[in-house]
Amino acid sequence: MNARLDDLARRYWDLRLETTPSVAPIEGDFRFCGAVEDWTAEHEAATRSRLAELLEGVTALDPAELSLSERVTAGLLRSELNDEIESIDLRTIELDSNQMTGPHAMYLQLPPQTTYPDPACANEVPDRYREMPAALAGLMQRFREGLDAGRTPARLSIERSLMQLDGYLATAPDEDVFLSVGGPPDWDGESAWRAGLADATARAVRPAFARFREEMHDELLPVARDDDHAGLCHLPDGTELYEAAIRRHTSLRLGAEEIHRIGLDEIASLADEYRSVAPAGLGTDDLGEIFDRLRSDTDLRYGDRSEILSAAGDSLARAKAAMGDWFGLVPQADCVIEPVPEFMEAAMPPAYYWPPGPEGERPGTYYVNTHNPTEQSRVEAQAIGYHESIPGHHLQVAIATELPDVPIFQRRSMANTAYLEGWGLYAERLADEMGLYSGVLDRLGMLVADSWRAGRLVVDTGIHALGWSRQQAIEWMEANTPIAPDTIAVEIDRYVAMPGQALSYKLGQREIFRLRAHAQEQLGERFDIADFHDVVLGSGTVSLPILGDLIDRWITSR
Repeated sequence: MNARLDDLARRYWDLRLETTPSVAPIEGDFRFCGAVEDWTAEHEAATRSRLAELLEGVTALDPAELSLSERVTAGLLRSELNDEIESIDLRTIELDSNQMTGPHAMYLQLPPQTTYPDPACANEVPDRYREMPAALAGLMQRFREGLDAGRTPARLSIERSLMQLDGYLATAPDEDVFLSVGGPPDWDGESAWRAGLADATARAVRPAFARFREEMHDELLPVARDDDHAGLCHLPDGTELYEAAIRRHTSLRLGAEEIHRIGLDEIASLADEYRSVAPAGLGTDDLGEIFDRLRSDTDLRYGDRSEILSAAGDSLARAKAAMGDWFGLVPQADCVIEPVPEFMEAAMPPAYYWPPGPEGERPGTYYVNTHNPTEQSRVEAQAIGYHESIPGHHLQVAIATELPDVPIFQRRSMANTAYLEGWGLYAERLADEMGLYSGVLDRLGMLVADSWRAGRLVVDTGIHALGWSRQQAIEWMEANTPIAPDTIAVEIDRYVAMPGQALSYKLGQREIFRLRAHAQEQLGERFDIADFHDVVLGSGTVSLPILGDLIDRWITSR
């Protein structure tokens, strides 16, 4: 690789890990085991200066001196640096008091995924825990600065964060999630280390979270925006914030009103598919009856938690057996299934994926939410599974992790949301082509999932650009999709917490299908689906414009 580009990419990755030391061990880097994040404005300003220096270096590179793969790397690096600088300039951390992107939620998710394989770094972890009060105090100060600027949080986001924090604080001290980290194998010092972790957790971590919880309750909740004003458009600079969120999550130059119209058109098109597929499974082509059955028929619900996990395992096994016919690139890392931790499940989505370790030391994990099993639909389970595991996120992320001869930031990047989530939604439709769905009802579940993502285009823009209330968004989803009411409420709250992120799924899927159709038209009989997928997945997490360039070059090369 070009020496200057390689140096810039390495320095960028080092800076990312240095500024998020809690995440560094997940990435296999143990240089910062005793450190915790500094969320203060002063530290953020210093980080911005270093990012700007890197961006200047990337911009100065001569494209003529770079190979095709190096130009892809430079484009991705430039894009990520621009996004991070813009995020700092917009002070987005001031609104990260929510249950999805909040650092407090991250801290609760990381320990079960973290292993410290060396005694030297493991012995630093209690020091990290003892710094947690300072980290949470710095974070709360940023929230206060947001309040001073008129950036009040959405009340529902604070309520869900409080739900998470209360769930954590209610766990028994000897079952604290911060004690779930792994240590060195066969270590004779583990007993003393575990005692040190327990002491630091009891004396520093739990009191810090209790204090943080009370400050959120006492300072943020009373001034939070009510459910009629949940969107960004109700903030002084909300329009600018939402436009930036759209750019960051989609990498497309689309306005909110255009995205809103695309969503309405997609919903209308899906109605015709329901009428075509449903009669064989539900005995009706009436859209209202179809939606009602999918929502309320108790025969379509699970019986208990174990049944949810068993069904997820069955669909994953079928996908593993079939993937070799549709992909030339397949990952070495395995994909496993785990339940969402019980203390977090009430505030979390139905499922999510956690990437494998950078060196294969940890498999990719498909987390399944087993909360209220008798309220969860069997119909959507397979589509969700194919989205999160194989052929969806696991193939995408694990293949990227294992790519040779590309910088680590490119292998591990989660920045280009429309590529990531667009592939996940594309994978749900691809699973139908692969013959993975068990029957008509499961194919209906694929349509339900697609309605869900198309509806997001409407309600996300409705909330954050058009001023919809939470209830208005809920009612629109209930009228136009067969999603269960309880799920709709959780999902709407997610869109409030993560403006623009929900747009990435459908817009990304549409772009991948557009590129596939373009390639098929240009190549005719020379088109090969496995080769197409290898190009889509073969450069890491790219932006949609860069993906389009890669497909065009592949077509030319054929």
